[in-house]
Amino acid sequence: MRLIVLGCSGSVSAPDSASSSYLVEADDGARTWRVVLDLGSGAFGQLLGQGEPASVDAVLFSHLHADHMVDAAAMHVYLRYGPQGPYPVMPVYGPSETAARIAQVCGNGETVDGEFEFRSWVTGQEVRIGPMVIRVHEVRHPVPAYAIRIEGPGEDGGRAVLTYSGDTDTCEGLIEAAREADLFLCEAAFSEPCSAPRGIHLTGRRAGQSAARAGARHLLLTHIQPWVDSSAVAAEAGSEYGGPVDLARPGALWRV
Repeated sequence: MRLIVLGCSGSVSAPDSASSSYLVEADDGARTWRVVLDLGSGAFGQLLGQGEPASVDAVLFSHLHADHMVDAAAMHVYLRYGPQGPYPVMPVYGPSETAARIAQVCGNGETVDGEFEFRSWVTGQEVRIGPMVIRVHEVRHPVPAYAIRIEGPGEDGGRAVLTYSGDTDTCEGLIEAAREADLFLCEAAFSEPCSAPRGIHLTGRRAGQSAARAGARHLLLTHIQPWVDSSAVAAEAGSEYGGPVDLARPGALWRV
């Protein structure tokens, strides 16, 4: 599997990065399968740079805050009016209110069922997209939110696990989602000492603690706000976690 960072800025887009969005690719010997994890502000433009957006096999939403889903409206416009349309309906997975939330963002009484087919996450249920097996775990955030665990073909020829935290504070769902993950893409919005209330986001320290508890093999930090010192966040994570720690960067590619 391959992870391509489309956007990794936390809470708002940054001068050099779109908000949260990641492209995951997996080969099955016949073709490449592609899923998008979240579509934050500015992310659709970055997806255009990775090839035909309509070739994406599914869009997976961790939750429905604007910095993770607002460019679903851009995907909707493309699927309806794009140059090679009409395109096939795009499968969209997310919390149960995803259809209503995307229609709200599109505005003007838009209907979106002609472009998207909505499927709600069910904890413990497998979703298969090509060679990828996807499961979700509920996590701790002010709105319904999920960490997404993807098992698929590894670069070494075996099976590999990529876990995406979505937005969360420390919780058991996050640990289970990241259990022995080969790559743990984990938000770390804040640096300590942190005055933000609990139940919303992780700090670098708490991300490191979560990776250590889960036995993850590689920690990739993301969703750091533009005004937070990312090097400090990485140092905090490294103080709690003994494995490799890296920072997500726009356009970076990680092989799993």
